Amino acid sequence: MLPGMDMKKLKKMMKDMENIPAERVIIEGPKKIVIENPQVVKINLMGQETFQIVGEAHEVEETPYTEEDVKMVMEQTGKSEEEVRSALDKNKGDIAKTILELK
Repeated sequence: MLPGMDMKKLKKMMKDMENIPAERVIIEGPKKIVIENPQVVKINLMGQETFQIVGEAHEVEETPYTEEDVKMVMEQTGKSEEEVRSALDKNKGDIAKTILELK
């Protein structure tokens, strides 16, 4: 038992814990962190919700374009996915500029 915590408080804290089913947890900030196969527990303590997450975490590089953007540029230019992604990266996601460059 934790120092300074009686059994009644500990039981209440355990009762206020809830397992949250999740396939993936994404933390977005200056860097994007993806946690695969997480075990997520929500704890309600003194009116505050706290989440404990355990899993396989890795950083993900963000791109300034979406999968839909890639498909649209491929359709417009007839270029391969690799060529389109490379051009979009070079043009910082500028779709119009990329299409004009690849045509």
